Amino acid sequence: MKNEIMGIKAPAKECTDKKCPFHGEVSVKLETLNGKVVKKDINHSATIEWFRSYYVPKYERYELRRSRLRVHNPACVDAKVGQEVLVAKTRPLSKTKHHVILQIKNAEIAVSDNEESTKKSAKKQK
Repeated sequence: MKNEIMGIKAPAKECTDKKCPFHGEVSVKLETLNGKVVKKDINHSATIEWFRSYYVPKYERYELRRSRLRVHNPACVDAKVGQEVLVAKTRPLSKTKHHVILQIKNAEIAVSDNEESTKKSAKKQK
């Protein structure tokens, strides 16, 4: 088990995933990306996306372009849809996955949102 990768501490939650950078056998490269999780499935995969500005010379304006990337979502990290994440490049993990989620950014905000939604649902049930 690795306690720290690129200054990011390992999650407290343990996992048995071989493709986990903290508890498994996968090493990460220094290339990192930031994105927002837009899709998640049960096979420890997620899709992240981010937007960038692209200059269109004909119209002398900028347009917004979107990039999407399939990433591995280890059980110990378990990023949810809508969370901002930090992703690092690895060896090919499958046909479409070459990156792994290292950290959830602003995790305390996402946790408080989940708590608020459970409080609201509890009030509705009463």
